[in-house]
Amino acid sequence: MYYVYLLLLNNSQIYTGITLNLKQRFPEHVNGKVKSTTKRRPLKLIYYEAYLLKSDALRREKFLKTTEGKRLLKQQLRDLLNKINKGSSYHSIGRPVG
Repeated sequence: MYYVYLLLLNNSQIYTGITLNLKQRFPEHVNGKVKSTTKRRPLKLIYYEAYLLKSDALRREKFLKTTEGKRLLKQQLRDLLNKINKGSSYHSIGRPVG
């Protein structure tokens, strides 16, 4: 499976990534082993999608990084992001990883 995933960074930005192994990749982010997120920790896995084909996952990741994709994503995650901004505890969307 190929996973497109979203991380909420400590500056309230959302990082979008793709991986073959989410159980391995997420701890790499948490432990500072990923250059693009190492200075924006702590972070939280807030969403992921699974795809059978790499081409589908790449297409979805590319879309989510566009202006339209970001707008749609923020609309989908509006309630979760509002809770986070108010300081409430929150849980990831989707199945637990681990």
